[in-house]
Amino acid sequence: MNKNLIIICIMAVILSSCASTRDIVINNNRSQLEQNLIELETAIVPIEASIDAGRNAASRQTEISSARQMITRMERESTADADYSGKLNAWSGRLFLLEGRNNDAQRLHRQSVAASTANIPAVILSIRLERDPTRRMQMIDRELALSGQSGIGELNVERGRALTDLNRFSEAAGAFDVAFSSGLNNIYSESYMSARNRAWELRNTSGVAAATLNTLGRETISWNDCITIAKNETQLFRFITGGRTITDAELFSRLVERGFIPNIQDINIINWPAASPRADEVVTRAGAAWFIWHLYAEARADRGLLSRYSARYATGANPRSPILDIPLRSPFFDSVLGCVETEFISLPDGRNFRPTQPMRGTELLVILRRIDN
Repeated sequence: MNKNLIIICIMAVILSSCASTRDIVINNNRSQLEQNLIELETAIVPIEASIDAGRNAASRQTEISSARQMITRMERESTADADYSGKLNAWSGRLFLLEGRNNDAQRLHRQSVAASTANIPAVILSIRLERDPTRRMQMIDRELALSGQSGIGELNVERGRALTDLNRFSEAAGAFDVAFSSGLNNIYSESYMSARNRAWELRNTSGVAAATLNTLGRETISWNDCITIAKNETQLFRFITGGRTITDAELFSRLVERGFIPNIQDINIINWPAASPRADEVVTRAGAAWFIWHLYAEARADRGLLSRYSARYATGANPRSPILDIPLRSPFFDSVLGCVETEFISLPDGRNFRPTQPMRGTELLVILRRIDN
């Protein structure tokens, strides 16, 4: 074989090998950069969602500090990839926004856009920098029209947030559903599913007072919240107020005095304690059943309802409670059984009441409206 031809073949093999090695290095580097961004997304999105839900940023300081250290480490890794640098700046800006450093967030947004125009983390940062939900909606709809499928998931999360702030709850739940079905990182559905569920619960609450709306959809409510809901949305307290305006503190005291709020929410108590309940304590399903059933008996002008079920079940040949986790001798027996029989409150598994679980504001509102009507 011609010597020159052999040399050419050898050089071709070497060059091909170098090109393949270079491609592998480039692809590995790109893969690492993408992994870095996913790591940041997974760290920051849950913090954003929890602060949206009302958590104080100070309570997430450990996670915020950890995400900031992550960004600092990634910034030290020099790269010529402009798109990566732009997205990294955008995530850093979103973290600054969580820390209340708006000026730094705005500065990094400008740097992000300069490095990589219209990258999705920067678009989301620009939307979050806008505090007015109506203007946020306009920005989101404009971006959705321009971006096609790019960022459809992240943008619909923002759409759900803005619609929630505008009290358009049914639409908000729909926007979250679109986001979760778009192939997003699972961290979004894990972080925002409670916001989606809250929007769905609130979809039929148009027309409620602003103070009431603040209590609805929370994971827990207090006796103060129960009073707010009943006072603002029903006429069930007229037997106390007589149509006059009285403070919530006075309402709470009178409700306790008249037995509409139990001294304690322990279903196993036999001897009623002298201690008074606190207005800010979390209301359980058992406590809510007591409150609801006593208001129902008052609205029906039938105090006999308060002992109807215990009298019936105590006289049988083999006295026992039909609800597995509510003792027959519990002072809550009549209230719980009454609420279940009238379908005010359901048995989650058909057999147990789960008395220690918290009551939700949306559930209470629906029940009190039924009684009031």
